[in-house]
Amino acid sequence: MISRERVLQIFEEAGVLQTGHFILTSGRHSDKYLQCARIFQNTKYSEELCRALAQKFEGQKIDVVIGPAMGAVQMAYEVSRALGCENYFTERENGKMTLRRGFKTHEGQRVLLVEDVLTTGGTLFEVMEMLKEKGAVVVGVGSIVDRTNGKVDFGVPFESVIKISVESYEPSECPLCMEAKTPPVKPGSRSL
Repeated sequence: MISRERVLQIFEEAGVLQTGHFILTSGRHSDKYLQCARIFQNTKYSEELCRALAQKFEGQKIDVVIGPAMGAVQMAYEVSRALGCENYFTERENGKMTLRRGFKTHEGQRVLLVEDVLTTGGTLFEVMEMLKEKGAVVVGVGSIVDRTNGKVDFGVPFESVIKISVESYEPSECPLCMEAKTPPVKPGSRSL
């Protein structure tokens, strides 16, 4: 298993942890942002972290690893490679997460959902519902970074490589906005 110290070392080397004034995917504000896409610039980091996550699901008989686009496309590939199974990704079509490009699930197919950083789990809940409608069985959820502070229950096992607590605020309560020194930026891949 990978140590917390090694994960933090990778984050430092890859420039993952950033400081400033950020708008998170959830719409909340924070003075820290985890740009996990930077992990996937270097295969030695992505392979090591995704293998560590895959090890937590060994023996679960996973048929396919699915990650929402954009953040988890490469991650789904790396985790599936470590598990020796297929991988797909979901995309937004008409505002809803869906499988496209010929990806299909079937009744009883065992799915592991992955995401680089989890805070509220909103996107994964949406993907879980879509997969349930198609008859697939989500057997677990995995992330590199768990920012949920134990507040999210997916109803299936949830594993992460590292738990990190980063404070976030509703925009109306954001001390960074109140100081008005720097406007917030949205470094993520999704528009609000």
